[in-house]
Amino acid sequence: MNNKKELLIGCVVGLIANSFGLIFSIQIFGETDDYGATIKQALAEGFFGKLVSLGALLNLIAFFVFLKKNQDKRAQGVLLITVIIALFTFAIKSSY
Repeated sequence: MNNKKELLIGCVVGLIANSFGLIFSIQIFGETDDYGATIKQALAEGFFGKLVSLGALLNLIAFFVFLKKNQDKRAQGVLLITVIIALFTFAIKSSY
């Protein structure tokens, strides 16, 4: 039971890190401060996958922090979310 809890914590941390990374990438590369308009523009112009991929860079930091602390199940959760986001990004990119 403890392993499932640790994996879930890693997944939540991965989602939060990716969300913050996406917000940071929108702030840096977006033309406006309106997140909705920037995401709509990114979807229309086909660079939303790149924004999400840049957002996933924070998962790398979380992954290595968990490995350094010997919290392997949490690191596995972060890695799982990163793979799911990569598949999501690939699906979005192939649909456009």
